[in-house]
Parts: sequence; C-alpha cells; structure tokens
Amino acid sequence: MIDGAKVKALKFIPDERGRVMEILRSDDENFKKFGQAYITTTYPGVVKAWHMHRKQTDFICCIIGKLHMVLYDGREKSKTKGEVLEVDMGEDSPCYVLVPPGVYHGWKCMVDKESVVVNLPSEPYNRESPDEFRLPPDANEIPYKWVLTPGKKHG
Repeated sequence: MIDGAKVKALKFIPDERGRVMEILRSDDENFKKFGQAYITTTYPGVVKAWHMHRKQTDFICCIIGKLHMVLYDGREKSKTKGEVLEVDMGEDSPCYVLVPPGVYHGWKCMVDKESVVVNLPSEPYNRESPDEFRLPPDANEIPYKWVLTPGKKHG
C-alpha cells in the first residue's frame, strides 16, 4: 500500500425507492477538507493518466461503469517510494480511493460504456495556477505499462 493512500469500500443502501451510497462525510476518518466536487467521464478503452497534485488530496469514486485505477508513489521522501497500487472500482466494487499529494494516478475505462467518476478534492481548481502535473500514459518514469487501445486519445 502506498503511504497515505487509502481505499475505502462503500456500500449501497437500498429501499423500495432506489439506492443511496455515501461517498465521503466530514466525520470520515480520512476527510481532509472540502475544495470542490466534480464529475469526469472516461470513454471505453481510454486511459486517463498520469497526473499528480502537489497540494491537493483527491477522493475518487467511480459511480457508473468500471475503472482500473493505478497509483504510483514517486515522492522522494516517502517510505513507499517506487510502489504501485492497483484498484478496480465501479458499480460492482464501490469504493473511494484517497490519493495523497505527490502521488501520480490514472485509470482506464474497463467496460463498453462511458464510466463516470465523482472527485471530491481538498482544494478548489485554480485556473490561473493549476496544481496539476502531467506525464503521458507511457512515461518511462513510472513502472507501469497501460495497454493502450489503438485509435483512442489517451492522456
């Protein structure tokens, strides 16, 4: 497990009207602070990787579809430097993944429909000075090789 990263299993609570699933609460032991909430989607077979934040903690949850999420700890002073964490998440395996600052992360949509992610990061997005650092999916700096679907835009 990567130092500071957490995977928390979630569950749906059904009743006669439908289902509810709490993703993150302010009294959750892993909660840091609230910056914003947003939804992002990924098309079938597409890899969205790699990116990292220096200040922001991400709380990522796939609510529709299925993703194979990968974290890489490239932090110089981390006791888990160089480690890779792989998590399958989505409708059949609901969880959130806490991604600490400094950890590269990305995912691939593993189903034949668009996957939907909710992220509840600790910081609001700053358009003038984004806290976002990117590497291409095939970056040599990260010891993980995505299977890239030919003809798809990845990154």
